[in-house]
Amino acid sequence: MAEPFTIYKLIVLYMVSHSEKEVSNSQITDFILERGYTSYFHLQQAISELMESKLLEKRTISNTSYYSLTGEGKAVLSALEAELSSEIRKDILDYLRDLGCKEPERILTPADCYETPQGNYAVRCQLVEKNTTLIDLNLIAPSQEAARSICRSWPKKSQNIYELIMEELL
Repeated sequence: MAEPFTIYKLIVLYMVSHSEKEVSNSQITDFILERGYTSYFHLQQAISELMESKLLEKRTISNTSYYSLTGEGKAVLSALEAELSSEIRKDILDYLRDLGCKEPERILTPADCYETPQGNYAVRCQLVEKNTTLIDLNLIAPSQEAARSICRSWPKKSQNIYELIMEELL
């Protein structure tokens, strides 16, 4: 039987591997904490070690971290997956299935702001429907606060902006 800390890492790898959508840090945390597997701090340490070992990659959109497996991560999971009990694997798959039912978002509106190498603040706004990017908009904002404001407004206004652009171009 694997050490508990190894089990936490395998749970994370298994969740990320078997999810149809990207899994966020908060979704992983909810699953682990709701079942009492470990503490928040041990989980974050496990995730950090998975990233340091290059088994897991993180991308951040609007202050939300999403994870994906690297090739090495897939290989490690494949080799060690049997260390996870069938009950834990079933519990993870059930959780992911239920999560999919709770979040039937066919339309995603990610928006992220960042500082450019030139010192400007840029914003990237996307409108994604059923895994198809309808619009991918990059803007330079006049200030950091303006960039943050654009990110906050994008989910509410993206559909109208897309319609206006299409109307003007067609």
